[in-house]
Amino acid sequence: MATTVLSSKGQVIIPSPIRTAHQWEPGQRFEAIDTGDGVLLKPASPFPRTDIKHVACCLRYDCRVTAP
Repeated sequence: MATTVLSSKGQVIIPSPIRTAHQWEPGQRFEAIDTGDGVLLKPASPFPRTDIKHVACCLRYDCRVTAP
């Protein structure tokens, strides 16, 4: 298990083997989630969270039914 230290600026270095395994490059954004037992870092999505209602209106719809 790799360990790291919290700096006086509140920064934590993620060990190189972990960064390499996940292909995280400098500038990678993360979501910090408090789990109660610790903190979970998840890569942030490059897209905002959406709801199916917002996506479905963009889909094409053809009301013609074709018989087999």
